Amino acid sequence: MTGTGGPVDTFSVWDYVVFAGVILAAAGIGLFQAIRGRKETSSAEFLLGGRQMTAVPVAMSLTASFMSGITVIGTPAEAYQFGAAFWLFGFSYAIMSAITAEVFVPVFYRLGITSAYEYLELRFSRPIRIIGTSMYIVQTALYTGLVIYAPALALNQITGLNLWGVLVATGAVCIVYCTLGGLKAVIWTDVMQMVIMLAGFVAVIARGAVIQGGLTNIWEDARKGGRLEAFDFDPDPLKRHTFWTIVIGGSVMWTSIYSINQSQVQRYISCKTLGHAKMSLYVNMVGLWLTVSLAVFSGLTMFSIYKNCDPLSNGDVSTPDQLLPYLVMDILAAYPGIPGLFVAAAYSGTLSTVSSSINALVAVTVEDFILPVFKNLTEKQVYWMNMGLSKFHSILTITSLCTVFCFQAALSIFGMISGPLLGLYLLGMLFRTPNSIGGLVGMIIGLVLTLWVGIGAQIYPPTAEKTNPLPLTTAGCAHNTTQAPWTTPVTLTPQPDFRPALADSWYSLSYVYFALLGTLTTIVSGLLVSSITGGCKQEKINPDLLVKMSDLICFSWCSKSEESDATEKDAGQFHMEVDNPAFADFDTSKNVEMGTKL
Repeated sequence: MTGTGGPVDTFSVWDYVVFAGVILAAAGIGLFQAIRGRKETSSAEFLLGGRQMTAVPVAMSLTASFMSGITVIGTPAEAYQFGAAFWLFGFSYAIMSAITAEVFVPVFYRLGITSAYEYLELRFSRPIRIIGTSMYIVQTALYTGLVIYAPALALNQITGLNLWGVLVATGAVCIVYCTLGGLKAVIWTDVMQMVIMLAGFVAVIARGAVIQGGLTNIWEDARKGGRLEAFDFDPDPLKRHTFWTIVIGGSVMWTSIYSINQSQVQRYISCKTLGHAKMSLYVNMVGLWLTVSLAVFSGLTMFSIYKNCDPLSNGDVSTPDQLLPYLVMDILAAYPGIPGLFVAAAYSGTLSTVSSSINALVAVTVEDFILPVFKNLTEKQVYWMNMGLSKFHSILTITSLCTVFCFQAALSIFGMISGPLLGLYLLGMLFRTPNSIGGLVGMIIGLVLTLWVGIGAQIYPPTAEKTNPLPLTTAGCAHNTTQAPWTTPVTLTPQPDFRPALADSWYSLSYVYFALLGTLTTIVSGLLVSSITGGCKQEKINPDLLVKMSDLICFSWCSKSEESDATEKDAGQFHMEVDNPAFADFDTSKNVEMGTKL
């Protein structure tokens, strides 16, 4: 009987058919884009879709890129264990979208860059660009390995889907459509995968509503179980999720993901006008709201079904990541093909994130490491290099899988590394005085602090008093595998025998604040060190590298603004202008000078 514990069914033939259909459809989009654009062999076409993409598909791709398999199976488990507080990230998404669209997009767009880290060389120095790119590659490798392995392991243990079969299929499909189709294939595949992810959530909620007698009963069960008490205004920065940690810390964390992460930047600068680029972020905001709302309500549906028999405490599953796959096989196995749809949804999230990461890794490898050294490569040589690097990064990603972390660790990775990088970009865009010495020292100090607190938090996890897991019970389990039923909160990870003094203070800082810590530390340290080392000569800074007042004015939807006309005309010629001695007076002479000092 549903919701009473015990083993569940595994995949049927129809489930495999639906799952395989998604894989083939993703590969087919890559082949279609390759055939459609076989005459276009430019690097801009491969990496940026010829800079002719429109707002809506780019927006859906932006949403799908970081709505990974971890999100599909992790967010419902988060709501099941900790309640609906995660939904407050909707406020963070709104703040992030406005900051990214009105501050970062205009700067990147008018510079006509391909790699987000080109900005670091233009504003600071070549060494800082290399460091920034290297930090991104490390971060992406860690996160992508986690994105592939964690959902695959969870699905394997519950559905019986072969673990290594999933991993090899991921690599094969990504090689096909990333290598052959480029960014256009990635974006249009993301659109399909976004629809499938949302359909998976809807299937879970709809079936749960039928079992529980309607959405109203699900909502009432969640209320009685304390899952709807989301607005905690406690200012304590050590509490895992409060209104302040999510809205303030979450806004900075998601801004660091969307504003400077190559996977995201590469999408909105592929838009054909500045208006489309900005609009893509606002439409993406709505997509994020819809996705997180469905994911959280899926978790509340799961709680309503298992309110009297927690599968985790009952021993039916071993990790929180297995909760939603377990629910799916419990309530949907009677409908052949529907569990396959859900697994396809989780797998689609994985594919969208991995393909985005691979495409971005190719871009930064070519733009930041290869082209600055080999300047005489032809357009065709660069194109074939892009295709070769797509294969290389696909294979490397599959063969360098990470160990399984919890859902929290996925976001912590971004906070620890992207926070200091965001601080460096804001230092360059908002202030005229910072020089490359101040920027480098500030970023290093910020990175050391975030790695210190982040790694410490993984070794010495915060106690239940700070994480606040909500009570669960096994009293209603018909197949009770424990000695006696109990009501207990679920802890995230086992606590080590020894806890140093910092474990309950510094290491207990909410993971959502990691990015804020790194950003503020980098900005403050960078300004201080720059002032000590003489600052930056203002007359040598290209004004296009700074945020202008005109950038902050909300746009109106129209044809093409005067600025976007100019940007489109000059896109792809920016590097030629940098080599021009007149343009170098603004910036490159400073870069050489500061790079020598470093």
